[in-house]
Amino acid sequence: MTCLRILCMYYLIWTTSANALFSTIGNVYYNMSYNSTSTIITHLIVKKQLLCAAQCANQFANCNTAVFDSSITPQSASILYRWNTTGITVAGASNGSTGTADNLLLNPYGTALGSFDSLYIADFNNNRIQKWLSNASNGTTMAGLSNGTYGRSSVALTLPVSVALDPNDNMYFTDRDNHRVVYWANGASSGTTIAGITGTPGSTNDTLCGPCGIARDSNTGTLYIADTFNHRIMQYLLNASSGTVVAGGNGPGSNNTQLAYPYGFTFDSPSNSLFIANYPNNNIVRWVLGASSWTLVIGSPTGLSGDTSTLLNNPVGITLDPLGNIYVADSGNHRIQFFIAGQSNGTTIAGVTGSSGISQNQLNYPYWVTVDNQLNLYVSDNSNNRVQFFSHS
Repeated sequence: MTCLRILCMYYLIWTTSANALFSTIGNVYYNMSYNSTSTIITHLIVKKQLLCAAQCANQFANCNTAVFDSSITPQSASILYRWNTTGITVAGASNGSTGTADNLLLNPYGTALGSFDSLYIADFNNNRIQKWLSNASNGTTMAGLSNGTYGRSSVALTLPVSVALDPNDNMYFTDRDNHRVVYWANGASSGTTIAGITGTPGSTNDTLCGPCGIARDSNTGTLYIADTFNHRIMQYLLNASSGTVVAGGNGPGSNNTQLAYPYGFTFDSPSNSLFIANYPNNNIVRWVLGASSWTLVIGSPTGLSGDTSTLLNNPVGITLDPLGNIYVADSGNHRIQFFIAGQSNGTTIAGVTGSSGISQNQLNYPYWVTVDNQLNLYVSDNSNNRVQFFSHS
């Protein structure tokens, strides 16, 4: 049998029929048609399990052609996927109540998943970082003051936006109106400013102005920071006292050398690039590190907003799954949009397009989306003051 050319990052168990191959990757299913020269992946549901390349190679020991081909990506004529469209409130009050009590939130923003399925939330207008354990009815303040008081000391925050974690659940978060990034060790009672100058906005390489999104390269410890009001993304190497502009920095605009108020972004290590939500430009762009301009991924190149499957309205948060599929918190359309890797035509998987509300199938300005290793969604439902969970099924 001719060996099929596939992206062999995954453990495959397969059988063949006369004209098709059906493979299982944990709970991921590919329905592939093939001939002697090519393979076309036509269906993808979801990736659940990764194994090392060596294990993959053992499964194909008898193949007479290469099985490691990173150029092959799912080329989907149609995609099978399914999420429960009714959300479950996992943090905050399901009825939208606000407050500083430990079971309430006030305009939650960025989220991150920690050990033991814990959920870290930038409780924006409560000026704190909250940790919610799985199935808990209340959170615990991990950074900032539990009573919601703002400040610019080593123990107080002012409008934190997003949080990133290392493997030990040490926190790195943007403290927006203090114009800094703070490192806060797991269990510590105070934090340390590691980027920016506390309380001092600026546009030099050692200052920030209203930083929002943050991402951490787990391999190198490098931080990427959305310096939102400077319309740029900054790179801070491990222990560096100043950063380097790696995207934008040419003033606000829609030109492909510019960004405009980038709130959320994600760092994609395999492609060494940033996927950036250009908030007022209503698009998602890809900026390869080292490049001088971006390429359009989703939305309008001219900034046109809309509620169709190809347009966005003030996108804020963005994340990728391990297959490169894109999830966008399309805030102005009150929905989460799902885009297959390489495609610009999306599908609404949470919320109701153009309809804000408090019911469990609605969202009200979703600002952030996080995907766990089972492809379940955690959505910061900002104006409903809660975090919603949408299970993958």
